[in-house]
Amino acid sequence: MLPPDEPIQLGERENEHGRTVADVLGPLLQPEALRGPILVVAAHPDDEVLGASWLLRHGPGCHVVHVTDGAPRDASLRAPDAPHTREAYARLREREALAALALAGVPPNHLFSLGAADQEATQHLVTLTQCLVALLKALRPTLLVVHPYEGGHPDHDAAAFVSHAAVALMARSGRTPPALLEMTSYHRRQEARVTGDFLPAPDGRLVATVSFTEAEHAAKRRMLTCHASQARLLETFSVEQERYRAAPRYDFTRPPHKGTLQYETHEWRMTGTRWRELARQALEELKLPEAPWH
Repeated sequence: MLPPDEPIQLGERENEHGRTVADVLGPLLQPEALRGPILVVAAHPDDEVLGASWLLRHGPGCHVVHVTDGAPRDASLRAPDAPHTREAYARLREREALAALALAGVPPNHLFSLGAADQEATQHLVTLTQCLVALLKALRPTLLVVHPYEGGHPDHDAAAFVSHAAVALMARSGRTPPALLEMTSYHRRQEARVTGDFLPAPDGRLVATVSFTEAEHAAKRRMLTCHASQARLLETFSVEQERYRAAPRYDFTRPPHKGTLQYETHEWRMTGTRWRELARQALEELKLPEAPWH
């Protein structure tokens, strides 16, 4: 972490195509968001590579925090050849993440975990928010990159909740919070899973698309290959481009879209109704309003 009087200029590192982070994100954000470190908040190890590999490779000062360790308690939800214990599986996923991030130039001490078990982040929204606030105070990023609230995975939506809530709490305490930027994950649209794109924002806000060169495509592939335990799942995602947008306002007590949510199509122990009730309880405990707050 750099001292506060030595801000990182995100426009300094060019990629193979001559594009800088400032070139891509400048139209989406206020200039001050591009003058400091970046923190990527990912629900699981590998989500940061799926959504923001380009930013990790070209944005100096990047840190990554995993909301969960990627290891469910239910063994049936783990990879077929996963280690026998949940703890061993979590360690494997951490090693994979460290290897992938090393390819992007992100050092091991820039990776953090909030420690929730996979599939359980929604049960700990208050504690996870408080932990993220402490991390934001320590790292002082000017930009926080996170999943959108789209009903794709309950942990993805929990990561969005925790990030928005942490920003709101920092602002309420008089501190300058980081700007919120979104990376894509997945959601349900017309009875199918959609990856690499956003649900439309109510205000039709601008989306920045980074179409990869051959070198950038190969670099992302190498990073994803490090996550060998997730190979079958990762094969179902497109890796030709990445999209980013400034986070819209969310009311986490309402569904992200009409109809069935993507995670409701799985035999998981979570429904949209239950997720939103847990979010409402967390908002009450954190003394945050239910309506959008930023």
